[in-house]
Amino acid sequence: MANAMPAQHQDTQPGRQHEMHPEPEFMPLFPGSGRLKGKVAIITGGDSGIGRAVAILFAREGAKVAVGYLEEDRDAEETKRLIEAEGSKALLVKGDVGDREFCKSFVEQTVKEFGGLDILVNNAAEQYVREELDKLSEESLKQVFQTNIFGYFFMIQAALKHLKKGARIINTSSIVAYRGQPQLMDYSMTKGAIVALTRSLSARLVDKGILVNSVAPGPIWTPLIPASFPAEEVKTFGTSVPMKRPGQPSEVAPAFLFLACEDSRYMTGQTIHVDGGDFPSS
Repeated sequence: MANAMPAQHQDTQPGRQHEMHPEPEFMPLFPGSGRLKGKVAIITGGDSGIGRAVAILFAREGAKVAVGYLEEDRDAEETKRLIEAEGSKALLVKGDVGDREFCKSFVEQTVKEFGGLDILVNNAAEQYVREELDKLSEESLKQVFQTNIFGYFFMIQAALKHLKKGARIINTSSIVAYRGQPQLMDYSMTKGAIVALTRSLSARLVDKGILVNSVAPGPIWTPLIPASFPAEEVKTFGTSVPMKRPGQPSEVAPAFLFLACEDSRYMTGQTIHVDGGDFPSS
């Protein structure tokens, strides 16, 4: 696998996977073993990147999957096709997780379609390079928080009444919550908030038997990268970590599977780091 990616840039957030070259690797690496048989999962931002890889892996393990996405219809339809190719069922729900009413509707549509809810994966996000902090508008700052942290909270609020003992909530944090990233100041702030949300919510729900954990990816090759960074910076994306390359969504998805299935039944409030050896402080 090459250490560097070709220079490329997209002008829309959160990006389009079908326009990337090379396209991210999203197919599971191994056959399924039924670890999520009979489960129902919601994955926000599930049309592409890490979300798509998680959706397909969950489907391979037996889960029915509801995929939330903002506007990328082509990517979403391909994800649905891939889920169904695994012999599972898929539901696509289009909308903005920063809207509380959409989150309520998303959960209710899922429960109506599949008869319940067992796993919530909060994954939708947006990020922007901020070169001049003094020129960052209040509206731009609020927008990132609306998606990256309010969206997680709204989804949790909507899902809680449907989650029973044994259910899982899995949040996507990031290496930048621990390392920081000078160009992604507001994004890093939201990812730190997600770690705090995970820890606090885990303590609140542990007596109900609902486990709450998170995954903190490092530099992963997803549509957010060409949608965020200038083309020349994309060329060196991920090469500074010890493994000298960006990770692939298919290399992150197994961490979500572990946290979603019975293998992780003695874990809550924790974060799994999938970061190419970047060794963040905890």
